[in-house]
Amino acid sequence: MTRTVRLDSAPLTREQAVAVTRQQVAVELTETVVKNLAATRQHIDALAEADRPVYGVSTGFGALATRHIPLDRRAALQRSLIRSHAAGAGPVVEPEVVRALMLLRLRTLASGHTGIRPATAQALAALLNAGIVPVVHEHGSLGCSGDLAPLAAVALALMGEGDVFDAGGVRRPARDALAEAGIEPVVLAEKEGLALTNGTDGMLGMLVLAIEDLHRLLDVADFAAAMSVEALLGTDRAFAADLQALRPHPGQAVSAGRMFAALRDSEIVASHRGPEDTRVQDAYSLRCAPQVHGAARDTVSHAEQVADRELASAVDNPVVLADGRVESNGNFHGAPLAYVLDFLAIPVADVASIAERRTDRMLDVNRSHGLPPFLAEDPGVDSGLMVAQYTQAALVSELKRLAVPASVDSIPSSAMQEDHVSMGWSAARKLRRAVDGLTTVLAVELLTAARALDLRAPLRPAPVTAAIRDLVRTRVGGPGPDRHLAPEIAAVEDLVSSGEILAAVSGKTLERR
Repeated sequence: MTRTVRLDSAPLTREQAVAVTRQQVAVELTETVVKNLAATRQHIDALAEADRPVYGVSTGFGALATRHIPLDRRAALQRSLIRSHAAGAGPVVEPEVVRALMLLRLRTLASGHTGIRPATAQALAALLNAGIVPVVHEHGSLGCSGDLAPLAAVALALMGEGDVFDAGGVRRPARDALAEAGIEPVVLAEKEGLALTNGTDGMLGMLVLAIEDLHRLLDVADFAAAMSVEALLGTDRAFAADLQALRPHPGQAVSAGRMFAALRDSEIVASHRGPEDTRVQDAYSLRCAPQVHGAARDTVSHAEQVADRELASAVDNPVVLADGRVESNGNFHGAPLAYVLDFLAIPVADVASIAERRTDRMLDVNRSHGLPPFLAEDPGVDSGLMVAQYTQAALVSELKRLAVPASVDSIPSSAMQEDHVSMGWSAARKLRRAVDGLTTVLAVELLTAARALDLRAPLRPAPVTAAIRDLVRTRVGGPGPDRHLAPEIAAVEDLVSSGEILAAVSGKTLERR
């Protein structure tokens, strides 16, 4: 990835979006884009001088679209639009989400279909490159007419109003941060208020980030499951390629292949292959892990298709077409994003659920095949990892609630003009919470499986699972008397989130296909 992403006529990639959002890679509008914006703007300027009212150029907005606005009031119209629409409430949204919606709005502006002036688009790019993050609040978007309140908060900052976080993360007035960065506040012209706010960029940004996170988490889930299978004296035979080929789902093949490879050369697995082991088959939470994880992978693949189509889209209303026509449309409706954001919350909850079942099995003396109760040093005096599983259970229950769809809960607004909305922003917000919950659930399974593998000594785990156990041991001690568990869970969470778990096994097993 270069240190600058150049916005031109090509669709933005998910990798580019993540680089700008999370790695602070700079953005730049190409000369061709700037020329195209100037040419498109001429159509808007001509319509602004015409007698015929055009939505967003010379009319009010929403249910007030029937009112024609005289020429001398149109600057006030744009200013009022942004001020009134920046009506968010609740907690402040994460900076990476705000950066994502800024970038994706800029991408649509660069398409040449919004009528934005080149200088306004360049000001938004400058804001992004300066590391200035407008204060955006959790609540306010219905996911139709775009993410209006969040995007209006960004446009407000462009006008030098409202609050922002500067590059150092300090909250301060926008006018001061812009002045320090050498950015002139923008005085919006006709159509620009709509161009800056009428998009699905917040929900798309959160989808792109969730996809990135879920690829990592599903990889970790495969390794965590392999460690649990090993610790519970399960078999690797259920993951063999010839068995998996009987049901040719691509995600299932990836997960099964990774788990099978992760258990290769395990002394623990080899120790119970003989006829003395009378078990016929493992519990579902072990044997069916590739089917659950694989279905989650395939759901993410569907989400990638939706995200990539959206990254190639120009979402605004009205839009400016190549022949100069300015046409109203419904492309700002967030349904395509809302559905897939809701969809992803289902496998997130289920992957967490099956992980919690494996953890509980390792802690239950009646099902763990020789492990001590709760993996405690002195059961009764020590509780071991008993309540770590409670934390998992509480999160799994929460994830089930977060899997209830938001997109079926339309609610009318704007005096019934906007009478069906997507709730895509809400779907995205709950998916972010779900991704965080899955991270913690997997961290607890890794913590538990690592201790269980230690307790199988002197038998040695497989090289792959041993590498993960050894990494966990750099942050968390091995079996012993009870310790404060919350910091240990947090430490393993950090290993999962940072990618260190996957780095520890890089090259030791199958790569994602």
